[in-house]
Amino acid sequence: MKYPAEKPAPLRLKALLRRLNVSQARFAATLGISPGTLADMLNWGFEPAKGWPALKAAIATELSRAGAADAAIATAFEPRPEKQNTRRCNAGRSTAAPAVPDAASPTKEPPSKETDMLLQKQTLHPPTRRHFKLAADPFANDIAEASDVYLSPDIRFVRETLWQHARHGGLLALVGESGSGKSTVVADFKDRLNREGRDVLIIEPSVLYMEENDSKGKTLKSAAIVEAIIATVAPSVPPKRTAEARARQLQSLLAAGHRAGQRHVLLIEEAHCLPTPTLKHLKRFAEIRDGLAPLLAIVLIGQPELKNRLAVNNAEVREVAQRCDIVELPPLDGQLADYLKFKLARVGADIGQVISPEGIEALKERLTFARKTGNAKSANVMTQWVSLAYPLAIANALTAAMNLAAHLGAPLVDAAIVKEA
Repeated sequence: MKYPAEKPAPLRLKALLRRLNVSQARFAATLGISPGTLADMLNWGFEPAKGWPALKAAIATELSRAGAADAAIATAFEPRPEKQNTRRCNAGRSTAAPAVPDAASPTKEPPSKETDMLLQKQTLHPPTRRHFKLAADPFANDIAEASDVYLSPDIRFVRETLWQHARHGGLLALVGESGSGKSTVVADFKDRLNREGRDVLIIEPSVLYMEENDSKGKTLKSAAIVEAIIATVAPSVPPKRTAEARARQLQSLLAAGHRAGQRHVLLIEEAHCLPTPTLKHLKRFAEIRDGLAPLLAIVLIGQPELKNRLAVNNAEVREVAQRCDIVELPPLDGQLADYLKFKLARVGADIGQVISPEGIEALKERLTFARKTGNAKSANVMTQWVSLAYPLAIANALTAAMNLAAHLGAPLVDAAIVKEA
């Protein structure tokens, strides 16, 4: 390609294709060039060393067929005027400080439909599997043993924190976005208990209909937790008739089990839906003791709303918040390449045969969004960069890109295909 002397602005052609609702990847296929070549032309103004006049003519013809006006076609190869937008930070650097946009021109938050799209279920098509020579879908939910679980340093920390609380007591909240891998961490925890900690008994009240208030569903009350503990610790013993008697029965059963070497873990999933009274009562459950020994460890599993509800400045639940350790499942920005390598290796594939390094960087950017905070009319507007690089969103984004690459006959998922998928 012929490189310009100075780094140019993107061509008007890029915006024109967007207005015409024409996919860059499909436009490249129509022209008989690679998506990467077209991306270089659109973003940097690069010109192929050979056949450039003929290619320009072909582009003009295809634009006309797509309904572009003659005036727009005539200026399509001119640089697009620069906008006074805040420059995006490097989406691949999860540890970078958030960018602060100028108050006069705050960065716009991407439409929510784009975020929702990343969470929509994507299916790897059979032709795509054949194209990339995959024995199975690398993102299928087929975890059968501990070796199937990807363990980053962050996930190892969460895993070990959960384990220590189960063994030694305490109140813990495990928080993560939808699709961040909470269920996998819990399943791995239970599997580890089966292998290494048979003296730990997990108590799980039913949360099938649980909601924060009775107008939306059925609230999980402390009385139901008491019944769940008694039924799990001593399934053959009928619960006492009165609430006072059941409370004494619960303490007696937990103490007897603890003296026999058994540890008890109350595990509540979807804990962001717990009603406030029950959340407050958890402090009392955590304080059940046999002398100095705590008899019940408590683990709450929930979405980020749970962290907000357990904020220390929330007066309603401050006694619980002050005693609760909170750990979060972070996005996989820094481990994205390792994660993809692990998932693809499980189905006998090499990452270098599926996605290019530039494609991985584009995938990081694809999974990063800007979120405005503050009042847009004041000088306090800030932009926070939010990553959705969690297993579910990663799987959906890469699956869509692989399907598009197979459709176009591209040997690898590159940056242009990721952006167009």
